[in-house]
Amino acid sequence: MEAEYREHADTSWRNTILAAIANYIDAGSIVASAATLSLWVEQYHLSTAFVGVLGAIGANAISAGVGAIIGGRLCDRFGRRKIYLANMGFYALGMLWLVFSAAPWMLVVGFIQIGLAVGAAVPASWSLIADQAPEGARGQRSGLAQVLWGSGPAVVLVASYFLNPLGMLGARIVFAHLALLAVFLMLMHSRMDESERWLEARREARRQGYSGTRELFKWKHMKSMLFLVTMYGTWNLWAGTNGFFLPYILHTVGAQTQAASIAFQGLAFITCVLSVVFVFMRYSDRLNQRAMFVAGSMISVVGTCLLGLFPLTTPVAFSYVILTSFGAGFSAQPFFQLWSAELFPTLLRSTAQGISFAVVRIGLGFWSFVVPILTATGFATLAWILTGFLVASTVIGAIWAPRNEGKSLEQIQAEM
Repeated sequence: MEAEYREHADTSWRNTILAAIANYIDAGSIVASAATLSLWVEQYHLSTAFVGVLGAIGANAISAGVGAIIGGRLCDRFGRRKIYLANMGFYALGMLWLVFSAAPWMLVVGFIQIGLAVGAAVPASWSLIADQAPEGARGQRSGLAQVLWGSGPAVVLVASYFLNPLGMLGARIVFAHLALLAVFLMLMHSRMDESERWLEARREARRQGYSGTRELFKWKHMKSMLFLVTMYGTWNLWAGTNGFFLPYILHTVGAQTQAASIAFQGLAFITCVLSVVFVFMRYSDRLNQRAMFVAGSMISVVGTCLLGLFPLTTPVAFSYVILTSFGAGFSAQPFFQLWSAELFPTLLRSTAQGISFAVVRIGLGFWSFVVPILTATGFATLAWILTGFLVASTVIGAIWAPRNEGKSLEQIQAEM
């Protein structure tokens, strides 16, 4: 009996890890593009407007949003595993397109394909994790996805730092490792079983003549999506700007070297990973989730205020990175993943996550068009706008965040 329990636990963790690696690819794709942005600008003589287009259409924004809507619905209809497998192949092809890109238009095509794939992978990954997490450990398992979300950029940035002397060749090597990882995931997921929770929910739905997505438009679900979109969306306007444009901003506004700007962003993700491991994964299943969210958000607010109050010197940049990254480890990003899985029934989970994620990423895409322009006209203005986004997210979470610690998915749905 004990051996059977250990085998089940090992399988559960393996499946969680395989599902969570999609987050490594998601964030790694964003930061790989960000880390090479200055190189592309120099090599192809890209205009400010073109830089904004790349930020708007890629894995950070619009294409990811479209992919999330499509992928989320397909996951609920046909199963998480099937969509995850097909999507990793699509992602690998898109990343290889960037590896061999030789003109600006090829960057646009590659960014769109990668964005679609990353968007579709997120609801598949998050739903698999929530479906298979043991009771009382959903926060812990969701936290693992966030660890990989931070680890992907950390690895990408460390690699970019050491490969920086190789110029564009180094960038192509970084992209190639993400393509190879996607192929590895395809092979590993081909041996995984489908979510038992999803299979059971589908059998029950067929018996009862389930009405499909119409259920999603009930007020209780619409209210949950509205909360998630506003809380996470305002935070993500800050995070998306930080994730994609930070090396660019440090290099152009703060006069940091390309290598130093990449190193700062690597430190940011490492700090965030440590925060997730030692705070979110340890306490989110046991302590007041709303209070944790507010505490993490306020730490990020303090860090971002530094950019508006002081010149972007190295000590200011360092303080900003440490404070905002530590706070992010137990605020909007991990709690969005957790709550977006908990607040919807199994056969609507991926669809609702996909729609919520899409609205957030597409909104970020339109915002990305203006970030380079704001940076060029006055960085202090941009800094205070970003601070305002974080404050708005904090207030929304403080008022409407749920208290689901220690509850099963079925109990949460019954209470709703």
